[in-house]
Formats: sequence, C-alpha cells, structure tokens
Amino acid sequence: MEKDLVIGIDIGGQTTKCGIVDARGTVLSQTVIRSDSTEDVEEYISSLAETLYRLMADADAVERIRGIGVGVPNGNYYTGEVEDAVNLSWGRSGSIPFATMLEAHMNGIPVSLTNDANAAAMGEMTYGAARGMKNFIMITLGTGVGSGIVINGEVVYGHDGFAGELGHTCAVRHNGRPCNCGKSGCLETYASATGVARTAREWLEMTEEPSTLRSLDKITSKDVFEAAKEGDKLAIKIFEYTGRILGESFADFIEFSAPEAIVLFGGLARAKEFLVEPIQKAMDENVLPLWRGKVKLVFSQLKESDAAILGASALAWEL
Repeated sequence: MEKDLVIGIDIGGQTTKCGIVDARGTVLSQTVIRSDSTEDVEEYISSLAETLYRLMADADAVERIRGIGVGVPNGNYYTGEVEDAVNLSWGRSGSIPFATMLEAHMNGIPVSLTNDANAAAMGEMTYGAARGMKNFIMITLGTGVGSGIVINGEVVYGHDGFAGELGHTCAVRHNGRPCNCGKSGCLETYASATGVARTAREWLEMTEEPSTLRSLDKITSKDVFEAAKEGDKLAIKIFEYTGRILGESFADFIEFSAPEAIVLFGGLARAKEFLVEPIQKAMDENVLPLWRGKVKLVFSQLKESDAAILGASALAWEL
C-alpha cells in the first residue's frame, strides 16, 4: 500500500496534539492527550504510541504512514533528542533519545523531531501567514515562549541544533523573575501564559486596585483575558505591560535578523486585541529608525492546533 500520509505531533507543556496529514496539507484526523500526566518519559511515550495507533486505526491509515514528525521543546533536529526541556514534566533529566524511543514503540516508523516553535514556523511558512516569506520570526506564546527563526527560507538551527531560544533572552535585566531554566528575567517569565498569570498575582498583592480577578483562587491567563474582555482595568493593564515587554524584545530581534514579519502563535495570542497596540508602540520606540515601520506584526492564520501539527508533519515527508 502507498505510504501517502504522515503524522505530525506538537508537544507542549500541558497538551500534546497529534494529527494525520496528507500531501496537500490537510489534517485528516487529530486528537489531544496530556503532556503533563507523568514524569516518566517511557510512560509518556507508551501512552503517545497507543494514541497514535488508535488515531491510525480510526482513519484506516495503519499501513499508509510514511513517517512521524515531532515538534517539542528543546528538540534537537540533528540528534533526535530532547535535552533539558524544563517545561516538560518528563523532560528535565538530561538528554532523552526521543525519536529512537518513539520509533521503537511504532514498529520502526521513522521519526524526526525539531523544536516546537521551529515546527510552527514551518507550518506557517507553508500554509499560513508566512506563505511566500523567506525571512520571518515565529513567536509561540504558550506555557513558555518559543521561537523559530527563518532566514532565506531556511529554519536556523545553529551548529548544535538549538538556535533561536529567544524566550530565554533577558527581558528584565535587574531583579528579573527566576526562570525554570535557571536564569532570571527571561522573556517567557513575563510574556508566556504562566507569566501573565504571575503578573496578575503579583499586582493583586502589590495594589488595592479593584478587579474581578480578586475573587479567584487560582488565576490563569485565560482568566485575565476574560476579565479584560469585560473591561477590567487591571487586566487590561496587565496585557499592556506584557505587550510592552514583548515589543521591547521584538525590537532587539529585528535588529538581529531584519525579518519581514514577526508571526505570533499560541494560546496567549488569542488576546491580540489587547496586545497589538502595546507591542507595536514598544517596537517602534525601541527599534532603530532603519527598520521602523518595515516589520509586520501578524498573527497565525491557522487553527491553533494545525500550525505546529502541519509544521511537524513537514519533517516526516523528508524521511
């Protein structure tokens, strides 16, 4: 039977999205499992493999899968390993030969992996907002802040496979928040979904400003977003603060690679109505005049689940 389908897998800090994709880039079938249900990588991969077999069986595609592409935090395209992925419950124990382990569970179906944000960039370049662009930066705003840098139509991997960790550039130089990576002041401690929730908790403690968020026991970024949509002034200020930090960082990124656009993707990007203006303002104030007004700020045109699935699946066509 012809091997005319591939599988794309997007692994995030909380959920893992899996999809079967055809050569036209159509996601034929997909499902979601938890990424954070265990700290044991073998248990996680076993559960993932079981899910993939069910997905293939339901789509009558068991004999048609050519390969599996995986987008995962700290995924090394060169080695197929996941290395020190601090945002994954099972990924904090050094180097994990993820591709080899998953291949073994999948009866030898070949597996290729890359950083999750690189996968999203590939999906956006092929099917979404970055179609036709050869120079852009993909920023994923989820549990953490990921990035994929595309220069001259190629994803930048660097000499070791880990280029483009822009979420761990320093956004707040003095007295910055501690990050899971061991540094302080990283962009993702402020501009991720967890960072927004952290800002909310800190501001509620530091001020007496009225807010509907005060009635909540455990605040999430979704709670802040819902409050902002209802006109909560503190919630709106939180997004303004987050947007300013993002815009200041984007100005630095622009000066590095002169992209045509910065593409935003991920759960937090749904709050674009509260983020666009402060991001754009901070970008314009901090970038060299040479690039002011030249770099577009665009949001993913793909379904949230599809961009990374499609990008990861692109790896599998090369296997």
